[in-house]
Amino acid sequence: MNVTEIKTGGLGGQGVILAGMIIGRAASIYADLHATLTQSFGPEARGSACGASIVVSDESVEYPYVTKPDILVVMSQEACNQFAPEMAPGGVLLYESDLVKPHNVPEGIKTYGVPATRLAEKLQRRMVANIVMVGFFAAVTDLMDVDAVRKSVETSVPQGTESLNLEAFELGYGHGQSAKDKNTAPASAAQA
Repeated sequence: MNVTEIKTGGLGGQGVILAGMIIGRAASIYADLHATLTQSFGPEARGSACGASIVVSDESVEYPYVTKPDILVVMSQEACNQFAPEMAPGGVLLYESDLVKPHNVPEGIKTYGVPATRLAEKLQRRMVANIVMVGFFAAVTDLMDVDAVRKSVETSVPQGTESLNLEAFELGYGHGQSAKDKNTAPASAAQA
């Protein structure tokens, strides 16, 4: 059985739970995989810590909680500080490069940064930074077919915003393709 544990983390209002839902939906509905999602958030609506944990498998998921993320997607420094030390060996850390400076990253973790908010601002909508991150995730991880993730974005966002969100997805996907082509080296002990 092939199982991938994914965690998204950030602050309320950044859309990290929606990003997790899109990834889970892409796996379970459009990529013919199995997925579970759990979410956590602080008591405040905006500005408090929140996140989603997704387990993706080619068979039924027997345990729905992430114990050691293989893939960590963070949009706040707090989330990076909290979750990066728990990553599985050989994992992949995706981070919002204008808001997060990875440190305490275990040896052997590959790190990829994207200025998701700045890219979203090119579309005059900061609120789609999470969708930029989903596109970046799709490109860098190759966890599932890009069309499955794209379709999940299209069917998960509010009606009338599909075009904007798909544009944001493509910005992130293009940035991810470039980052992957550069083949970012694994994090070194100096970052730890």
